Amino acid sequence: MKLGFGFYRHMLNEQTYRFAAQCGCTHAVVHLCDYGLVGKTSDDQPVGEEHGWGLATHPGLWELDEILAIKDALAEHSLTLYAIENFDPAQWHDVLLDGPLKQRQMELLKEQIRIVGRAGVPVFGYNFSIAGVAGRERVRARGGALGVGLSSGNELVEKPIPKGMVWNMTYDANADEGMLDPISHEELWNRLAWFLRQIIPVAEQAGVVMAAHPDDPPLETVRGQPRLVHRHHLYQKLLDIVPSPSNRLEFCVGSLAEMPGDDLYGAIAHYAAQQAPAYVHLRNVRGRVPDYAETFIDEGDIDIGRVLRILREHDFQGVIIPDHAPRMECPAPWHASMAYALGYLRAKMEEP
Repeated sequence: MKLGFGFYRHMLNEQTYRFAAQCGCTHAVVHLCDYGLVGKTSDDQPVGEEHGWGLATHPGLWELDEILAIKDALAEHSLTLYAIENFDPAQWHDVLLDGPLKQRQMELLKEQIRIVGRAGVPVFGYNFSIAGVAGRERVRARGGALGVGLSSGNELVEKPIPKGMVWNMTYDANADEGMLDPISHEELWNRLAWFLRQIIPVAEQAGVVMAAHPDDPPLETVRGQPRLVHRHHLYQKLLDIVPSPSNRLEFCVGSLAEMPGDDLYGAIAHYAAQQAPAYVHLRNVRGRVPDYAETFIDEGDIDIGRVLRILREHDFQGVIIPDHAPRMECPAPWHASMAYALGYLRAKMEEP
């Protein structure tokens, strides 16, 4: 197992590279599609839809030279670029929506994966979702630290998606007024199957693993649209559509823990035994949908040490990153929270 750090585009700078290295990280997962970010928190870290995501303004490809420059800059700080995370919604909205541009966009996605492969980046994470991450509320963790969670009756979860939008970003500001028509779960799975059958052969040839994120929050529907992986067994359904070493999982343990009525540790063992996780998001939560709150990594319902032991037993060789954490009250809230989470993970990973 390797300790990694998750970078958003605006964090790709010398200061954050040094911070990650100082925290003991050896690998990087880079999220490149925060072009539309128009609002940030007071310590200049990324926020979600209800906190300022805006217009998707960069529908083009991330070119080879750009990725290699990021890779080289990370390497100067002994950080290995392990994964790129998420397509920009402007790159694949009609793939998600089964729109008229889906084949043209699919060809661009294929070329993007070829470029990632030529850059020597082994993993590309994605989240096949129309509504994306929605409904996060401000909650208080230990000592009053600011975190996020979900509660019953959340209006943001129920709010329909306007036309011209997928995820939390507008790709067409001139779209007709009105809301997206709801579709069935079966239709969404059909769209995913089409995507996988198109992209996985290209990923195999490029030497890239496509890693699928589960739904967050893992409700059956969000904003009037169905969800894909909102229960543990549905990850297996995704894997079985196109069995391939290039069809694997962006294994978000926090999202899995939020799913109701399932055995978290049994699911981790089930997928780890298949070598399915390409990399792991590891945070802690208390509760399950529709009522849960993210906590500090050492205080929630998840036994972090047990998770790591299961992964180790199945010879997991990938990267583990903390995706987010409650903000500590200090001059650098986000940095303090990440350093705390990384230190705890590093200590647990080194336990016999």
